[in-house]
Formats: sequence, C-alpha cells, structure tokens
Amino acid sequence: MSLYEVDDLDAAVERAAATCEVVSVTLGARGSMVVSGGERHVVPVEGNGPVVDTTGAGDLYAAGFLFGLTHGYDLERCARLANLCAAECISHLGARPATSLADLAAGAGLA
Repeated sequence: MSLYEVDDLDAAVERAAATCEVVSVTLGARGSMVVSGGERHVVPVEGNGPVVDTTGAGDLYAAGFLFGLTHGYDLERCARLANLCAAECISHLGARPATSLADLAAGAGLA
C-alpha cells in the first residue's frame, strides 16, 4: 500500500497485478495472497504456533515461494510452502530455521 500510496489493500494488489505477472502479498496472521492474471488465492496459515520473533519471516516467505515457483508448483502450493517457511521462522528467536524446512514441507505434503 505504501508503494502505490493507497489506503486499500485490494487497490494496491490490483495496481501491482497490472504490471507484474505474479503478485504475492503477506497478510500476517491471515496468511498470504497470490494473484496472477485472473487467478487469486488467499491462503491461510496452517496451524497456530507462537509468534516469538518476526525477524527474517519475509525472507523465509520469499524463499519458500520462489522455491515452489522455480520447481513448477502451482501458485496456491507456492503460497502454502511460503506460509509454512515463514511460520517456522517466527516460532523462535533468530532468522535461521530451527527445524529442517525440507522435513516440514514433506510432513505437510508440500515437497
């Protein structure tokens, strides 16, 4: 919303989608949203783990999303993986994963 200087999330997403092939937006505790062409997915966070430290959560979200995208996952699956990575990151102090992300993804059926 800051980038497009608007007060409405949907307006910002529409503006971003007009110039970007894929738009992924984090929504905090509500998960994330992915938009591409006519596709729009709002993907909730799975589970309700503790929020200890949000340092690095955006980076881990991006890493999970880009991993999925570069491995041919559909957009909703990319967002689910990204949400999982970010949720792991915020569950403890520090930005580095405390648990194997590959194991978490496999356990969630996302690997």
